[in-house]
Amino acid sequence: MFDFANQAYTLLIITVIFGDLFTTVIVGDRGDDYRFGNLLWSLSLAVSYGLVVLSAPLLGAMMDYSAARKHFLFASYIVTVATTAMLYFVEPGWILLACVLIVVSNYAYSVGESFIASFLPDLGPREQLGRISGLGWALGYVGGLVAAGFTLVFLGEVSRENYDTIRWVGPFAAAFFLLAAIPTFVWVRERRVGQALPAGRNAFSVGLERIIGTLRDLRHYRDLGFLLLSVFFTMAGIYIIISFSFIYGAQVIGWDENVRTLMFIVVQITAAIGAVFFGLMQGRIGARRTYLITLSLWLVAILAIYGTPQVSTALERLTGIRAEAQYVFLVAGCLAGLSLGSAQSAGRALVGMLAPRDKAGEFFGFWGVAAKLAAVFGLVGLGLLQALVGLQPAILFCMLLFGAAIAACLRVNVERGSERADRPLQPQ
Repeated sequence: MFDFANQAYTLLIITVIFGDLFTTVIVGDRGDDYRFGNLLWSLSLAVSYGLVVLSAPLLGAMMDYSAARKHFLFASYIVTVATTAMLYFVEPGWILLACVLIVVSNYAYSVGESFIASFLPDLGPREQLGRISGLGWALGYVGGLVAAGFTLVFLGEVSRENYDTIRWVGPFAAAFFLLAAIPTFVWVRERRVGQALPAGRNAFSVGLERIIGTLRDLRHYRDLGFLLLSVFFTMAGIYIIISFSFIYGAQVIGWDENVRTLMFIVVQITAAIGAVFFGLMQGRIGARRTYLITLSLWLVAILAIYGTPQVSTALERLTGIRAEAQYVFLVAGCLAGLSLGSAQSAGRALVGMLAPRDKAGEFFGFWGVAAKLAAVFGLVGLGLLQALVGLQPAILFCMLLFGAAIAACLRVNVERGSERADRPLQPQ
């Protein structure tokens, strides 16, 4: 249910509506094809993810020690809801306020992702974590479809003329998240027992000490280390697509409002199907092989995104029938959708298989760090590239990222890594 609830934020604010609203209306076209707005958007997200990098492992260690995961999750949830609702007060030209609210809300949302993921190892045996993770991710896309579908129908287009209506996207996303996440806090249990703090110590110092110990121990978890490297490159590419796909559609493809709505529906449905299908496939062919298949599918999707204008022109020449780029772009959307939830779900399940259960919060904190550090790397890289060469050629940067993710994952041995996670380290 938390996966269901938080999709309202990531889709409405980061992917579909507010990102486009920020670049085209709040910042606006300054004669540079929105490149300045695109750069500010990428830098704002990168700052928020950078803050996650600095704090997530420490927060994870504090959670593990005190067995207070629900308290940390609740705090991140409340901050996300409050700052998302405050986006309503941003006016066109109020760039600084918009950037600050995006940084704070996206930081709170992102650390919440690590907090909720740390519950995954407690929800079933290792061989079932892929299925559980996939079903959760699929339900998330259902939540996104409900939230954003309502918004697209009732709030209308992203434009200066419709600003007084479309600005309600912030309060709506906040209210959806607020209400839909309630079952998580009512029914999910903290199944661990916290430890009493040593005399004269606080949670921060104890958490920092645990992080130092875990970093020292990380060399013993070789397969988890390669997996986290693969997750880094995967998430760098995925965060670029999440943050810029609808901006790409508006600026490069030049789609109509009805095609934007259709693209959203297509991506949500295919992402849910992909998450469920590949989640079930993990039980049959293994999580690592499933993960590699989804990464390969991403390579095809990026080629389709980049080549949409050229493909539409070639089809028109060959058939004599006008093939508008915006409709060809829907095919690229299907490929990206199938890859989107499945790659993230498979990666999350693999971390659950390779992480020691008594340090799940810490290792999922490192998973969050790998993902958010990747977001900083990917978004800053894409932002600078598009400022130099334009958004369409810059999107090919994702090809390099997914190729590197495949290379790192080929070094992962799940059986060896799972055995290592079950065996306690010998004191030195």
